[in-house]
Order: sequence, then structure tokens, then C-alpha cells
Amino acid sequence: MPEARVNPLVRRGSSAERPFDVVISPETVGWRHSGLRVVRLPVGGRVTFATGGDEVLVLPLTGGCDVACDDERLTLTGRRSVFSRVTDFAYLPRDAAVTLRAPNGGRFALPAARAGRRLPFRYGPAEEVPIEVRGAGHASRQVNSFCTPDTFEADALIACESLTPGGNWSSYPPHKHDEAAADEDRLEEICYFEVSPSPSGEPGCGYHRVYGHPDRPIDVCAEVRSGDVVLVPYGWHGPAMAAPGYDLYHLTVMAGPGERRWLVRDDPAHAWVRRSWATTGPDPRLPLTSARERRRP
Repeated sequence: MPEARVNPLVRRGSSAERPFDVVISPETVGWRHSGLRVVRLPVGGRVTFATGGDEVLVLPLTGGCDVACDDERLTLTGRRSVFSRVTDFAYLPRDAAVTLRAPNGGRFALPAARAGRRLPFRYGPAEEVPIEVRGAGHASRQVNSFCTPDTFEADALIACESLTPGGNWSSYPPHKHDEAAADEDRLEEICYFEVSPSPSGEPGCGYHRVYGHPDRPIDVCAEVRSGDVVLVPYGWHGPAMAAPGYDLYHLTVMAGPGERRWLVRDDPAHAWVRRSWATTGPDPRLPLTSARERRRP
């Protein structure tokens, strides 16, 4: 089957389908496995949807919500913002009827992947989300591995959050995961971005890079702002660059056709950078968040 042609840069609002602000699915972008929706609910608002053939997470970006899945219910505490704390989350199985209700309003990401198995509806506590500081110096960042193969059971979905302090680079050295090999997996990737505002409340920005192979071209070097999405169907990707003064958040959603693994290959031209970290410490600002609420000055 010919390879799908995916438009990699999805600007805020350009993929909206009521009631969702962001809609990325295999059908809408022309690939096969990964998806993401983002919904904004007013005070007391609710949204109802079916998971269909996807397993789905409910990940609060701002606020908390009550989650009803078929005949079961749970409550997510959520968070004030992605820069204030690590959040709890919910796992929704495929073929389920779901209602989210937000007594105080909020925004909620719904990472998704086509699933073959129907696993139980579950709660993911914030306190059990592994927090890792990766890299060193200006290439250091925080990764919250809330739904990766080693941390949370799922059929196909892999999802994590990255927080990059202002002036740093994340997803560096550039890497890829577009071939099935002993040291690499085929994974479609979605990157959803949020950027901390300026002290006066003006919106911030960051930058993201994706580039391909001679026989598989793709070329993105774009400014990203809160609500923007970059799709990575194949190719090298990184860095995600946080502009000085603006912390950068990105939610990564991945799935592919093979075993649920997350193996990547560094671009050989830049792989040496990883070896240099042995003599360089991480950025002292990290980690930016934990399961406890953090108040920004």
C-alpha cells in the first residue's frame, strides 16, 4: 500500500470539529494508528463520545473532571496548568461509551491508538507517574512517562509529556522510529504543544524540527504556540526548542503496527552529543513539576 501523505503542521483550530478543538485520527490525517483529541469544557460542561476501535486516555491539561465509562466512574483531580504539576489520568478501553463532566471547567487531551485488545477502565495516580530528567546542559528536559511500555499497560498506545525550560532543547539529538528493526520501532507520532506565557500574560512560542530521508522527504522547521500540533509520520525529529524565557510543554502520542515498544535511532551526524553528557550535569531548574502543585512566581 502506498505511504500516506501527511501534512505535518496542524495549527491551533485548523483541525477542530465540534465539540473538540483538536481532532487528529487515522481518518483525518491519512495514517493508521495514532490519534489525539483535545476538548475544552465550560464550568459544569460535559462531553459524550464513543471510543470505537481506539483505546483512549483522559489527560487533564487544565482543571479536573468526572469520567463515566460504561457503568463505571472515577474522578480526576487534574491540575491548574501543564506547568503546575504532574496530573492523574484515566484509561478508557475500546468499544466504550464515555462522558466527561467538568464541574469547574477545563481542557482535556484524549490521546488514542487503534487497539486489538479490550483492557479494563483504570485510574492512573499522579504520584505513580515516573519523572525523569534526560540529557544535560542546554539539552536537558523533564519527561513524565505516564503511559509508556515500562510504566502503564496498554495495547498499543505510548504517551508521555516533556517539559523543556526556556532556552533548552528537547528531543535532542534528533532521532527517528520509522523502521522495524532490532533497535528501532515503527511509530506514528503526534506532538501537541503548549508554551508558558510572558510575565504580563502575552503568549509565548517555541520551535520544532522534522526532516526526512532522500527518498522520503519531509521538512518542518516551524514556530509552535499553545494548541499547535506537529505530526511525525516518519523521519528524523528534534529538537523541540524552548525560546529563552518561555518554558515549552509537549505531549507525545505514538502507536505503530508492531509490538508495543519505544526504540529509537539517533541521527548519526549528531549522536556524539549524547556521549558528551557524561561530563555535563542537567539543568538545575529541572524537574519543573512533580505530583505536588507548583506556584509560578
